[in-house]
Amino acid sequence: MDIPILYEDDNYIVFNKPAGLVVHPDGRSKEATLVDWLLEHRPDMKNVGEPLIIAGKEEEVDEDGAEKIAAKPGQTILRPGIVHRLDKDTSGALVVAKNQKAFEDLKNKFKNREVDKKYHTFVYGDLKEEDATINRPIGRSRTDFRLWSAQRGARGEMRDAITNYRVMARGNDSTNGEAVNLVEVEPKTGRTHQIRVHFKAIHHPVVADPLYAPKMAPLLGFERLALHSVSISFKGIDGKKISVRAPYPGDFMRAVEMLQKD
Repeated sequence: MDIPILYEDDNYIVFNKPAGLVVHPDGRSKEATLVDWLLEHRPDMKNVGEPLIIAGKEEEVDEDGAEKIAAKPGQTILRPGIVHRLDKDTSGALVVAKNQKAFEDLKNKFKNREVDKKYHTFVYGDLKEEDATINRPIGRSRTDFRLWSAQRGARGEMRDAITNYRVMARGNDSTNGEAVNLVEVEPKTGRTHQIRVHFKAIHHPVVADPLYAPKMAPLLGFERLALHSVSISFKGIDGKKISVRAPYPGDFMRAVEMLQKD
């Protein structure tokens, strides 16, 4: 399994996570994960962080910016150095802490919103504003337990969620003429599916999103969620500023070229 490393020092590794790779096991499936890579290539990191221990009834765990995971009672799921996650089909920059001191520090920085994350995504339609802020609390969907919602009728606890965005390019899909925008997104909070939920709420869902736009045709050749974690910036435990940018994968590069030819 080849997972490109964008940056590494004594305290952190920043990966360029490929689309289709799960960050850590869910206790059920046998597919390879980023944790498997860590346990093989950095075995000294095995006990860094906080393992997930499932006790009692089956649980679902909500973590920063990623889908929920399910696991059977009695299982211990190792998560060496994992402070945040990306959805399985989201590609791009993901930071892992290599020791406990770095883990605790980075965990606090995520909690205090001191980690800057930027994403690039393609969304359906033409956004009215060139740059704007989506400030909509997120709760549970009333119609599907897998989904979250920032629209009227969401149920359960409504958690604050703020997403800034700016339009980078506008164009159309050459096969059907549908409008599509390339957008840079900066989430200020880390709610589950936040970017996907917020753009769905303003009626411009992420291209090829199987959960939030299941009936919309994929555009620009995408066969997976059109979302890429393009950069991450934070101060290390020594005060040094670490800023890492993740190059586009092939499908993003092709999509940009298609948009530019329009």
